[in-house]
Amino acid sequence: MDADRTPKPVGTVWGLLVLNTLGSTGAETVVPLPRSLIQMVTMGALVAAFSLALVLNLRLRVRASAFLFLLTLLLVPSVIASADLQSGFGALFRCARLALFVGTLWLLSRWWDGGVTFVRHHIRMYFLVLCTVAAGALVSPGAAMPDLYGGRLVGALWPLTPPQIGQYAAVIIGLAVLLVLGGRTDRPSAALVIVPSLVLLMLTHTRTATLGLLVGLTLAIGSLTLTSAAARRFFSWAVLCAAVAAVVFASALQEWFLRGQSEENFSNLTGRAKVWDALLAAPRTIGEKVFGMGLGDKSFDGLPIDNSWLAVYHEQGLIGVGLVAAVFVALGGVALLRPPSLSRACAIFLIGYCALASYTEAGLGDASPYLLHLAVAASLLAQPAAAAPLSVPDPPRRRVPRWARTSEVT
Repeated sequence: MDADRTPKPVGTVWGLLVLNTLGSTGAETVVPLPRSLIQMVTMGALVAAFSLALVLNLRLRVRASAFLFLLTLLLVPSVIASADLQSGFGALFRCARLALFVGTLWLLSRWWDGGVTFVRHHIRMYFLVLCTVAAGALVSPGAAMPDLYGGRLVGALWPLTPPQIGQYAAVIIGLAVLLVLGGRTDRPSAALVIVPSLVLLMLTHTRTATLGLLVGLTLAIGSLTLTSAAARRFFSWAVLCAAVAAVVFASALQEWFLRGQSEENFSNLTGRAKVWDALLAAPRTIGEKVFGMGLGDKSFDGLPIDNSWLAVYHEQGLIGVGLVAAVFVALGGVALLRPPSLSRACAIFLIGYCALASYTEAGLGDASPYLLHLAVAASLLAQPAAAAPLSVPDPPRRRVPRWARTSEVT
C-alpha cells in the first residue's frame, strides 16, 4: 500500500486551495495591493492546485463521497441561474471557479482515509495565514487595527477582515486541542499554535468565531467523554474555568462581547436583520425562487448578506438551499453512526462550527473556507480503503521422473 500513502505535494495542493479562498477584499494593507493582482494570485492558485492534483492522480482514482456528489449537484442551479447573465459575466466566472474547486477536491478524495492527515494540513496552512496577520500587526499596528473596523484586528499584509481572521484562529485552535486530547501531538507543539491563535482571536472581537469554537469543542469533546479519560478531565476543567471566569470577569466579558454597540444595534445583528428582511421581501419569479439569481459577491443591494442560507437562496435558489442542507444531514448522519474516535470528534467540531457560523457568515454555496472545513470533515469520516490482497505465488511443482509417471506395475 505504499503507493496509496498521501504524497507530500498533497499538502501543497491544500495550501493553494486555502490561498484561493482568502478572498480579495478587506482592510487597506501596508503595501497597497491592486484587487486585480490579488484576484490573479488567488485564481492562479486554484488553477495550480487543480493541475498539481491532476498530476498526482493521473489515473483519476477517487473515493465515493456524498459530500462531493452534493457539491457537484450544486453546480447545476449555479450554472442555470448564471447562464442568463443577469448577474453579469462574473457569475459564469464564479461557476467555473466552483467547478475547478470541486474538481480538485474530487482528485484529492483518493487520499481521504479517515486519518488526520488533512487536519494537519489544515492547521499548518491557516497558521501560516495567521503568521502573516501577526507580522502585519508588528510592522504597522495602526494599519492592523484601524478605526474603520472599530480597532479590531485585520490583515495588514494581505487584506483580511476580522471575521476571517477569527474564523481561521477558532478552527485551528479547536483542531489542535482535539489532537492533544487524542494523543496525536505533544502539548508544546499544540501550545505553539493555540496560544498565539487565541490572542489573535481575542483581538478580532469576533463573536461568531468565539461561539463557534465553544459550541464545536463542546460537541466534539462530548463525543469523546465516554471513551477518553483525557477528554473527561479537560471537559471538567473547562466547565470549572468557564464558571469562574463568568463570575469574576462578567463585566469585561460583556463589554468585549457587545463591542460598544447599543442594544438595538446588537439585537438586529449589526444591521444584518434589515438586509435579510429586504432580501426576503424582494419580488422574485418562480425561476428565481427555484434556481436563484446566479453566483455573485454574496451581497444584496450593495450590502453584505452575511448569512449562508439566505445567500444560497439568493444566488442558487431553493434547490441550492436543499443541497446545502443535505450536505449537513449527510455529514452529520455519518458522524453520528461512527464509533467514538479522534477523527469523528474533529469532524463533529468542524460540522458544528460551520453550522453555527452559517447564521452570520456566507460561503456555503461557493468556493470558501467553510467548504474546505467541511471537506476536512468528509475526509475524517471516510472509511479506510481496503488493503489489496497479497498475491501468493504458486508452490513450486516437484519434478517427477519419467519412469514414475506410469501407473502400470511390471
